[in-house]
Amino acid sequence: MTTSDTHIYLASGSPRRRELLQQLGVAFERIHADIDESVLPGEEAIAYTERLAAAKAAAGWAVVQSCGLPSRPLLSADTTVVQDGEIFGKPVDAADAARMLRAFSGRSHQVVTSVAIRQDDKLSVATCVTEVSFRPLSDADIERYIASGEPFDKAGAYGIQGHAAVFVSRIDGSFTGVMGLPLFETAALLAEFGFTFP
Repeated sequence: MTTSDTHIYLASGSPRRRELLQQLGVAFERIHADIDESVLPGEEAIAYTERLAAAKAAAGWAVVQSCGLPSRPLLSADTTVVQDGEIFGKPVDAADAARMLRAFSGRSHQVVTSVAIRQDDKLSVATCVTEVSFRPLSDADIERYIASGEPFDKAGAYGIQGHAAVFVSRIDGSFTGVMGLPLFETAALLAEFGFTFP
């Protein structure tokens, strides 16, 4: 099917993921799916994002079934940031955001995004890892960025598509993966469910 033939369910509240799906030309209906996003003891970043993406897909599919909605592919995703084996989730406050940004200053880290698509009993998952390098950040850089309010709903306390773009000296991998939905992997997964692009 082409992207205009049908739409999918999206188990994500992220405005960035909505924008990226629209960029692909995929119509979607939002499904609310809350899960516990705690990191398990000793869990590595890829295992963590893949587990959460699959769990969000399962929770979303349960909503589809309980509401008696038509069977369509349901997409979910999870993004985290990792450096030296430490997972950086969403900051709890300004001090936590500053801690993360200081850790990334003048160094590289990895952004890991896993995408899951579920329909009936079929589940497919793909993961994208992108290396991101920051220029050295001054205390004033960090303070101004935190004052913008941008860091607080984002893993790793920054959004590459926003003001923090000026911090990024280099990326090796997927820009849209850093935003939260790698379009190459997403299109490949949707193709498994009958979509064609462009």
